[in-house]
This record gives sequence, structure tokens and C-alpha cells, in this order.
Amino acid sequence: MTRLALTAMAAALSVALVGCTAPAPLPTPTPTPSATVAPTGDGVLRIGTLFPMTGDVAFIGPGMVAAVEIAVRDINAAGGVLGAPVEVLSRDSGDASEQKLEAAFAELVERGIDVVIGPATSALAERLLPLAAEAGVVVISPAATYPLAREAGGPSMLVRTIPAYEQQARAIVRALAEEGEESVALVTTGDALGFAVELAVRAAVEEEGMRLESIEQLDAATNVDRLAFSVAGGEPDAVILATGTPLATQNQAVIAALADRGIEGERLWLTAQNLADYSATVEVGLLEGANGVLEGAAVSEDLAVRLRQSDPALLSFRFAPETYDAVVLAALAAVLADDDGGASIAAQLASAASQGVPCASFGECIEVLETEPAIDYDGLSGPLTLDAAGDVVEGELGLYRYTAENRPELVGTLPIAAR
Repeated sequence: MTRLALTAMAAALSVALVGCTAPAPLPTPTPTPSATVAPTGDGVLRIGTLFPMTGDVAFIGPGMVAAVEIAVRDINAAGGVLGAPVEVLSRDSGDASEQKLEAAFAELVERGIDVVIGPATSALAERLLPLAAEAGVVVISPAATYPLAREAGGPSMLVRTIPAYEQQARAIVRALAEEGEESVALVTTGDALGFAVELAVRAAVEEEGMRLESIEQLDAATNVDRLAFSVAGGEPDAVILATGTPLATQNQAVIAALADRGIEGERLWLTAQNLADYSATVEVGLLEGANGVLEGAAVSEDLAVRLRQSDPALLSFRFAPETYDAVVLAALAAVLADDDGGASIAAQLASAASQGVPCASFGECIEVLETEPAIDYDGLSGPLTLDAAGDVVEGELGLYRYTAENRPELVGTLPIAAR
């Protein structure tokens, strides 16, 4: 199988060359239809943040808060929203084992916030969603990737700026199809997350005209040798390992068992839940050439400098680009709605990042709106298109390849494309 890094590089080069040709006149964009919502704002866009400053994942919270602060400064430097500076208030969400989220959200609502940026985990997003819907506050999560139960009808009050986990499986299947592969097997889990991945793989395989040779479920009691025997028996061109972090020991055993059956290197794909450094847990060289994907854009040096200026003590920049983009999308949606109310913003979020003239910053998008009726914000996290449910349907995943030391190295990006 041809290495995908070369494919991605060639594709990027071809796009760059097209960009060097004489520009053609841009067609007048058609605005994305959106629901009509009665204004509820007071003229000032107030953003609340709910990120972990304590708990198991507290190391990522400060970087996300810093990204919000940078975005708000950029927006206000460009004139603010609806003629007024954007205001921001930050609170600690804690982690899923704590009960800080609900009290923190209540404090933000009391202060009149219109939008919440956060939380950083899917479990907290699930808890926050009914509270936000009741309060009329739109939630934009830059990190919640698991399946979420949303209410049907009307604009979604929970939107993400990061691809849902099951999008990884779709992207992998499409990449395999582009490489000429004809069949794939899936190893996943028997929970809601595994079911979502299974549905995504089935749909993508059908779309691409491939064969799904087998689906195997992994849990703590699984006999991994039997699983590997079953997977290898179908002779798939590739195997997607979409299992969870809690199964770390089983993941290592499955990787070794699949290798014993000849499924290793480029034939193996890992998803974000099991993409890890296996240098100390798997036989040297066993993963060399294997592929993996991870949500979350790489942080540019310019953004890293700005984040450190905002908070010199930062330990992590994880999800900072997606967090920055969440703030900009909220501000642009308020401009499109001519209202800072949560429901109005929710109704316009997809319009800010779908059909329209491309723009890469809040200020640039505002300039576009002076002469054009619609915009397509593509920000620090790369291409960004939202569907009516508030999920990313066009974007990018980090593409990784394993070294001989069983360590993943970033080699490019893997596109998520709407069908």
C-alpha cells in the first residue's frame, strides 16, 4: 500500500498549484437556510468558559482558557460584536467525577452569559446539554467527541468545533479506498461509542464500494488470540482498531496477536482512543509503519507564542485551535443573527462555517460581509463545516505513523469530507 503521507503531500501540492492560476470571479454565495429566532440578547455578547482547572484533566484547561482570551482580544480589536466589546467569564468545570459543573454553569447564567465555550469532555457535555437548553444558552465544545443525545427539532444548542469520534472511522475507510484497498475489518467495543463507530464504518464501506470482512468486539474478558484468528481469517486489506483507553492492556495484546497473524505495519489503523506510545509495552518494531489518527489540530508556533504570553505557566496547548475557533464562530453567528441571544447564535452557527466566501479571521469575515451575503469561516483548526446538528462534517484529523520504536509521529493530515 502506498504511504498516505505521500498521497497527502501530493494532494496538498496540487491544491497549492491550482491556487497559483489566474483567479476566476467568485459566484454569489447562497446563504445557508437557518431558523428564524426571536431576538433575546441585550446587545453585549457574553461568553462563559467551562474548562477543567482542577481534577484529572486539569492540565488542558488553562490552555483552552488562554485560547478564549486571545480570540476575544482579536474580536474586540476588530470592533467587537454588534458595536460592543465581547465579555468573557471563566469558571472551573472540574472533571466528570466531580459535581462542580452544574454550580459553575448556574453562576455563569446568573451573570448573563449567552454562550458557553466548553466543556472539555463528552461526559460533562452530556450533563450540561439539558441545563443549557433550559437556560437558552448555546454550548460550543472544542473537545467533546463522543456521541451526544440532542433534542430533535430547532437549532442544536450544543455544537462542536472538533470532529465526532466516529468521523475518524469514516476518514480511515475513505483513505483506504483512495489507496485502492478493497476490504477492511473492525475491532471495536460493545458500548455506545463502539456502536457509533460500527455504523460509521458500515456506511463508509458501502459508500466506497468496499467489503467489511468482520466486526469484532473487545472487552476485558475477550480472548485476543481467538479475536485475531477471526479477523485474519477474512484476509482484510486493513484492520481498524477502535477500542478505548480503559482497555490499554487488551489493546497491547490485540496488537501483538494481530501481528502474529500477519496483520501489522501499514495494514493496521489506530484511532484516537488507542493512539499511544507503545515503546515500553509492545515488542520493538511491531508497530512500525502502522497508521493512526487523532482529533485536534496542530498548534502553530505563532499561536503557541500568543498562548504563552497569555499564560506563561501553560503545560498543554491541546484543543487550543478548536477553542479559538469556537469563540470566533459564536461572534460571527451573533453578527449574522444581529442578536447576541443564545438561540439566535445557535441558529446561525452553521451559516458562519458553510456556504459562502472563505475567510480566516473574525476581522476578515466582517470585511467579507460588507459586500457579500454569506461567509465560510475556516480558522486555526483548518477547514470547518458544520451540519444542521452542529457536528463537523468537513475538517481535518492528524495523521500519524509509527516508528520502529513504536512511537507515533505526525506525518500529515487526513481529511474529513461530507458526502
